[in-house]
Amino acid sequence: MLTSLIMACSSENKTAASNTALIEKYVQAVEDNDSATMESLMDDNYWGFGPSVGDSINKTGAIANWKNNVENLYESITYSKSRNISVDIPDGENKGEWVSNWAELNIVYKKDKKSVIIWANTIYRIKNNKIIKSYTFYNEADVLEQLGFVFINPNNF
Repeated sequence: MLTSLIMACSSENKTAASNTALIEKYVQAVEDNDSATMESLMDDNYWGFGPSVGDSINKTGAIANWKNNVENLYESITYSKSRNISVDIPDGENKGEWVSNWAELNIVYKKDKKSVIIWANTIYRIKNNKIIKSYTFYNEADVLEQLGFVFINPNNF
C-alpha cells in the first residue's frame, strides 16, 4: 500500500514538473518572439480565452494574431517575477492537468517605444504534453491608462 502511494506521488510530481517545464518553454518562446515553438507546444484543438469575457481564439488564429502583433505592435515582452503552479483537477467540467502562470510583464511597443507593466495570470490546460486550452486575465484598462488613454463617462456630459 505504501509503495503504491509513493509511486503515485512520484508519478504526479513528474507530470507536474513536465507540465511546468512545458509552460516555461512556452513563456520563453513568447519572450523570444518564437511563434514556431509556440505553435509546436499547442495542440491542434487549442482554444484560448480572455482577457475579456467574449474573447476566444483557436490555434490558427492565435498564431496568426501573435505573428501580426510581433511584426506590427510589440517591440518586446519580458516576463519577470514569473511563477508557475501545476495542479490536477480530478473531476468535473475542468478535469485534467493545469498549470497557472502569474507574472509581471513589461511590454514595449514598436511605434512609440512606450511601455507598460502588467500583472497577468494565464492558466493552461495540458493534455498529451500539449497546451489544449488557456485562459488569460489582466487589467486591460490599466494597460490603456499607462498608454495615455483617458476614460470619460458619457453620462457626465
